[in-house]
Amino acid sequence: MAELATIARPYAEALFKSVAQDLASAAVWVDELGAVTQDAQLQQFANSPKVSVDQVFDVVTSVARSVTTDQAKNFLRTVIDNGRLSVLPEIAAQFRALKNAQSGSSDALVYSAFPLGDTALAQVAAMLEKRFGRKLNAQLMLEPELIGGIRVVVGDEVLDTSVKARLEQMKVALTA
Repeated sequence: MAELATIARPYAEALFKSVAQDLASAAVWVDELGAVTQDAQLQQFANSPKVSVDQVFDVVTSVARSVTTDQAKNFLRTVIDNGRLSVLPEIAAQFRALKNAQSGSSDALVYSAFPLGDTALAQVAAMLEKRFGRKLNAQLMLEPELIGGIRVVVGDEVLDTSVKARLEQMKVALTA
């Protein structure tokens, strides 16, 4: 959806410039706002002509607990006043990309069939950093369908060492 990306870019860039001193705490509330505003029921509520912008603001701030600073509230108010609440998840994604570009890191989604402890995830992240050649912000996602092993997604690169992927490779080899 290039249109959403085009709409979100100025918001993400302006926010990035305005919170340059405190990127870490801003990233927390921006990510939370992005996650909260993905909800379809919230979007339907916000798009209702019977609901005021103040009501939408109150609902979002009551759900998003990390929106406590004036800067976070002002940003949210601006987004809602301009009718861009539906773009907030994309704004959060672009803000994260700008933050990662500045720090020279990337987000890595580690899919595992089983929960990994913090130490195991840190070890996996260290090995992946060597493999991908950059600092990674690893986040664990459970996906029982993998049966075992892990699948890692960094940007548009995928490293799949799962049992499911190996079984699929065997199936292709046997049916070819």
